[in-house]
Amino acid sequence: MQTVRPLFRLTLALSLFSLIGSALGAPLPADHPCSALVKKYLVCVVEQDWKTAANLLLPSSLDRKQKETISVIKTAPTMTEESQMLERFGVKDIRDLEKLSPQEFYILDREAWHKRINAAPEVTKRKQETLKIDVLGLVEEKEKGYVHATVRTSQETLTDRIEELFLISFVKDGDNWVIWPEMKDRPIITPIEETKESDSKKK
Repeated sequence: MQTVRPLFRLTLALSLFSLIGSALGAPLPADHPCSALVKKYLVCVVEQDWKTAANLLLPSSLDRKQKETISVIKTAPTMTEESQMLERFGVKDIRDLEKLSPQEFYILDREAWHKRINAAPEVTKRKQETLKIDVLGLVEEKEKGYVHATVRTSQETLTDRIEELFLISFVKDGDNWVIWPEMKDRPIITPIEETKESDSKKK
């Protein structure tokens, strides 16, 4: 009898985990479009193909990032600090950033960041040649319209192998899946009244 009880408890626990998992999100097949898209995006990042990467990201997220950056520069304590921030982007006037589209700003921002890093060309080349991407799983939050991808990457420098684990989230923009880069980094805030209206429409 003593051996039956632990086995029963284990079975019950596994059943509960299964129910919780199915309530929170449903696993998706490996050939779901987001699987190919997440690989494409990570290849673009390693190859620094920012133009293609920009088109894989949620436009409203890029727009928000641009506006936040411009706001930070405008509120710099001194003109010297403002000039230094603008110099990082290779411009002299804040209007040069304001006139860019969110995608153009993203490209400029990424190029400026990598220019500051100043990685040796042979290191960048080695990373690109050795990049491996494994999509470990895709989970859908059907009611919210989200898909989350867990991805393991591996790449080498001249001296080390670097492995990283990513959680990358997708949302529909029109008919296309796009990456929502901020989802794991900032809370999603929806006014309570809007939430109630949305729930009543579903009923």
